[in-house]
Amino acid sequence: MAWPAEGVTLPRLARFCIRHRRLVVLAWVGLLVAVIGIGAAKPAVYANDIKIPGSQAQAAADILSKAMPAQSGDRSQIVFAVKTGQVTDPKVAARVEAMLGDVAKLPHVATVVSPYSKTGRGQISKDGRVAFAVLDFDQLGQKLPKAGIQKVIDTAKAAGGNGLQVELGGQAIALTERQPPAATEAIGLLAAIIILLLTFGSVVAMGLPVVTALFGLGVGISLLGLLSHLLDTADFAPQLAGMIGLGVGIDYSLFIVSRFRDAYANNGGDHHGAIVESMNTAGRSVLFAGMTVVIAILGMVLLGISFLYGVAIATSMVVLVTMLAALTLTPALLGFNVFGGRIGRGRVKRRGAEREGQMWARWADVVVRHRWICAIGGTAVLVALTIPAFGMRQMHNDAGNDGPDQTTRKAYDLLATGFGPGFNGPMQIVVTLPKDGKEKALAQVDSGLKAVPGIAQVTVMPISKDRSTGVLVAYPQSSPQSEQTTALVESLRKDVTPKLAQQTGTQILVGGFTPATVDLANVFSSKLPMFIIVVVLLSALLLMLVFRSILVPVKAAIMNLLSIGAALGVVTLVFQEGWGASLFGIEPGPIEPFLPVMMFAIIFGLSMDYEVFIVSRIREEWTISNDPRAAVRQGLAATGRVVTAAATIMVCVFGSFMFGGDKIIMMFGVGLATAVFLDAFLIRVILLPAIMDLAANATWWLPKWLDRLLPNVGIEGRSVETEKEVVTP
Repeated sequence: MAWPAEGVTLPRLARFCIRHRRLVVLAWVGLLVAVIGIGAAKPAVYANDIKIPGSQAQAAADILSKAMPAQSGDRSQIVFAVKTGQVTDPKVAARVEAMLGDVAKLPHVATVVSPYSKTGRGQISKDGRVAFAVLDFDQLGQKLPKAGIQKVIDTAKAAGGNGLQVELGGQAIALTERQPPAATEAIGLLAAIIILLLTFGSVVAMGLPVVTALFGLGVGISLLGLLSHLLDTADFAPQLAGMIGLGVGIDYSLFIVSRFRDAYANNGGDHHGAIVESMNTAGRSVLFAGMTVVIAILGMVLLGISFLYGVAIATSMVVLVTMLAALTLTPALLGFNVFGGRIGRGRVKRRGAEREGQMWARWADVVVRHRWICAIGGTAVLVALTIPAFGMRQMHNDAGNDGPDQTTRKAYDLLATGFGPGFNGPMQIVVTLPKDGKEKALAQVDSGLKAVPGIAQVTVMPISKDRSTGVLVAYPQSSPQSEQTTALVESLRKDVTPKLAQQTGTQILVGGFTPATVDLANVFSSKLPMFIIVVVLLSALLLMLVFRSILVPVKAAIMNLLSIGAALGVVTLVFQEGWGASLFGIEPGPIEPFLPVMMFAIIFGLSMDYEVFIVSRIREEWTISNDPRAAVRQGLAATGRVVTAAATIMVCVFGSFMFGGDKIIMMFGVGLATAVFLDAFLIRVILLPAIMDLAANATWWLPKWLDRLLPNVGIEGRSVETEKEVVTP
């Protein structure tokens, strides 16, 4: 047949995908096979390489890498303890010394400081039951081969037994101890299948969004692995990207399939015409929502923290690929009579959807009748859930939060028992020495640090070969993640070390892993407000362009901020305060510093999905009737079922990651599931209709002078009349 001339891009894309449906499907199959094959030949390489330009910890690390390369790698501990006797007993000492000698000969081991040496004389507990050796690798943990670290672990633990316990701690050891994530995606996928079956009442209609999402996710995750060779990408990026990609991939295809079924029922069974109409309406919403998610997540790059670059680009890439799959593979599959024809005819025969639409219309009437109660009550719930977020402590979780069976947790407990919790988070005090009196200056710094309240012990390490740099290891009295340790780091930098530097003619920097996490938390806290302002303003501008309204973007910005605040409040209650934490086998602790920024970007983008899908349908109805109340009623009746189904799928997908065992991913899972639940079931179906009814026609008010200045970017689309065509399978 001859398609009518049309200048709009998405109808053209829909027609291309229908005409060349076999080619489109084969292209996606070929692309998936190709990227999986390339990925198998070139496995992904992930690295948690955190650099904080301008921070003291980074400056200290840079000095060490030049002057003392052996001190610039990851520092770990080999901890050993005896139940009877003491670690200084000759037989025990001989076993330990032999083991430390073997470890010192292993690849990537720079230095080993024995507790029996002069330098390590402070590494034996007062009761003589616990001791530790300091192990320095020649590189940071994320750059070390896991096989090399595992060899160190195996060699050290081989000396255990017969009353001697040997455990290892440190960041490099923790990377090796981390277990592969459980396949929690399967739980979310199973839940999605059940929800889609209940929503559509058809296996074919259920299968199409799932197949489309899996194709997009498979290609996206495979490309992510290839990206890891070009850009440092955190090891939790595949899980995070997979979680979001699976959720949005199913949702985007679901929106298009649902609109296709409605169009098919309303246009008398014009199969291909219904596809074009669904792409010209729901497809536009998917395109806008997907690009908003991508832009919001990519906005993290503007923070200037290299650790986020790989995560942001990887996650946005997976979202982009799943969106493209929804916009190309979905119409292509619908073009086959075996899929699209059955789905469309099933909608015509099935009246449950009409009854459910009437139910949502009645719900809209209830909200409108009690609009003030709904608006005030809904806002109060969000504010109440947001309050705990103001008590959030941002800090990296130490090994005290690891599982009780992990060697890092056992080493942590032994050190805390024998020496105090602060020995699990030593600080590196890097001293640039004067030309004359180097030993005297270093001794003065040593004495000054030992007099500082909160420091349990200070160990002086050998001066660098060029005699320009000295290092002291300071052990706090408090644990690495405690508020007292954070306060100690800030006090050392602000008050103690500047005075010591002036007295000794040296330059003193406080570095090491624990101070670096303090720096990271400070950087994120300082940049978060500006990041929020930029993302909110850009999103508001986009919504203003699309909906020609002042109220819609303002309302969306406020509601989205409240949903993000509520999600962070729930994360704080669960992971920091311990509400229900025991159900998931996690230890309460501070919140990872990068979590609020990343959750804000992701949630703000995802919130636009439902905002755009519902509001675009309401505006579509309003342009027809010019009756704001009827538009809200009809818009909610048409979208309520699919939005709540899509949200339930996403909540299940995100919630399933609570069972993965990785605490960072669990935090994301709880936060994102909470945000989507509140966004769909509180904001979009209670607050949104209540506020839009209160505003009435003012919802769509835009000053005439501003309307003339802004380009016309509509997404509600319009029905595209097409001639009927004989459909070939």
